[in-house]
Amino acid sequence: MAFAAGNLLGPLTIGRLFDTIGRRKMISGTYLVSGVLLIVSAQLFKAGALNATTQTLCWTVIFFFASAGASAGYLTVSEVFPLEVRAKAIAVFFAIAQCFGSLGSHLYGHLIGNGSDPNKLYFGYLLGAGAMILGGLVAVFFAVDAEGKSLEDIAKPLSVVAKPAEAIFRAGDPHQGGVSPSAGD
Repeated sequence: MAFAAGNLLGPLTIGRLFDTIGRRKMISGTYLVSGVLLIVSAQLFKAGALNATTQTLCWTVIFFFASAGASAGYLTVSEVFPLEVRAKAIAVFFAIAQCFGSLGSHLYGHLIGNGSDPNKLYFGYLLGAGAMILGGLVAVFFAVDAEGKSLEDIAKPLSVVAKPAEAIFRAGDPHQGGVSPSAGD
């Protein structure tokens, strides 16, 4: 329940900042903060300084930031595609994310094993933190500055970018393979 609360409260409370402060800054910031917090909690875990309650609280705070960043990143990545293919882009990115999600549960299950070596799980936490930090750095360099813009300003619809083929054909543009009506027709 605590993890679910963190996952819900993050996007609800700081979600509007993605459009005011900026998506690039917020997505990268939330991913980087999540990664750093996960490193801190991994160190506390390895030192034996956490009990079930404090571990849950740490992860709830991490999920607060990570979920807000992931929610915005998931939606923002599709905005760079034209309107006509945006839904397909969301589906492709969702499928890719599900593949990585399934690998994560398998990996962490293997790391936990029978619980005899907590160092394996510690390295798993560091791996997860590294992935979050890498995601934050990717957002720093590749995210789209889309705050305050309409979706059509971010990626022009295909219907606006190029003329439909039949319009070119009717126009009789010889450079496009169109046919000019002749005077004898």
